[in-house]
Amino acid sequence: MVRLTAWVHGRVQGVGFRWWTRARALELGLSGHAANQRDGRVLVTAEGPRAQCEKLLAMLNSGDTPGKVTLVVESWDEARGDLTGFEER
Repeated sequence: MVRLTAWVHGRVQGVGFRWWTRARALELGLSGHAANQRDGRVLVTAEGPRAQCEKLLAMLNSGDTPGKVTLVVESWDEARGDLTGFEER
């Protein structure tokens, strides 16, 4: 189990991006959240099997998201086990 933290840059606020991310994460069986940041980015935190988190990361980078993603900066850690469900924040 891993924790993916992804900072998503681009036009990703006010376009349904967090809702879309939540739907994809739940389809993949991941826990976590997608949160708007004051600087216009969206912070995505997801925990689950590495393969499923990698699929979510690929989706974030796919060009098929709402809005326009220009950059995704990710980091990986061990899962903490403190997340349940997947929230839009």
